[in-house]
Amino acid sequence: MDQPEIIASSRNLDGVEMNRRQLLQGAAAATVLSTVALPGGMADGSTHEVDGSKIRQSVAHWCFSEHWSVEQTIDHAIELGCQSVELIEPKYFPLLQKKGLVCAIGQIDMAPDPPFVKGWNNPRHHEQLLKATRDSIDACSEFGFPNVIAFTGMNDGFSKDEGAIHCVEGFKKIIDHAEKKKVTLCLEVLNTRDDTHPMKGHPGYMGDDTEYVVDIIRKVDSPNLKLLFDVYHIQIMNGDVIRRLRQYKDLLGHVHVAGNPGRNEIGAGQEIYYRAVMEALVDIGYEGYVGQEFLPTGDPLASLTEAVKTCNV
Repeated sequence: MDQPEIIASSRNLDGVEMNRRQLLQGAAAATVLSTVALPGGMADGSTHEVDGSKIRQSVAHWCFSEHWSVEQTIDHAIELGCQSVELIEPKYFPLLQKKGLVCAIGQIDMAPDPPFVKGWNNPRHHEQLLKATRDSIDACSEFGFPNVIAFTGMNDGFSKDEGAIHCVEGFKKIIDHAEKKKVTLCLEVLNTRDDTHPMKGHPGYMGDDTEYVVDIIRKVDSPNLKLLFDVYHIQIMNGDVIRRLRQYKDLLGHVHVAGNPGRNEIGAGQEIYYRAVMEALVDIGYEGYVGQEFLPTGDPLASLTEAVKTCNV
């Protein structure tokens, strides 16, 4: 069923003013009325059923961290019928499990640097990466969560060919552990074009080309290393998104979405037609998660509500 129109305020039958948040929650609750179960199950063995959608959705907390605590993000994800909150610290995993959610993709801790800076393309980072990645694999495995994120890293003075060799060597040091723990590493493509914001683009990132990253994955040759297909980043760097989804369907480990340009909401005013992207994912039989990873420009709950609705196909 369609969500009711979200408006600033209304009145209930008793004439009591309902605030905007109550209406938004009511709209979100309507999305969980269902007819067909989503593919796959929840951490507690149950399933969410959202409008008969075949897309399992996740919320990347960091995008909403200026507005909500992790606990609030989890509650909003549940309200909207999402199945996951991702890229959060393992200390929150018991709460996710208690609430019947998963962490669709686990983060790695490369503090004090952002995780995409020190990557597998530089052997000097391998020792730190091995520990951080192993720790994340172990935490996700303990709770039955499927994926851990991975990055090539910044150029660091290496050529792309050298960086690819180092990435393959590094992943081969950790992939046996991922296989043993039944966790998949997902290597992300990031764009290097947008220099307006530290999280909208990543100038200097080595893995800024889909085929380059795919080549690394294929050389490692393990079912536990796959592609993190961030539609926003790949649209900027390569485009031809739907054809690439079909081309690399067997390598897809996780999907991220955001609007382009701007990494903001995924509806009108940006160039990616996400309804068609979601339909393509269903058509190729993708059973992983789609992570809402956009930076809201307005009311965050209204933006997330609309994004979830857009991706429910």
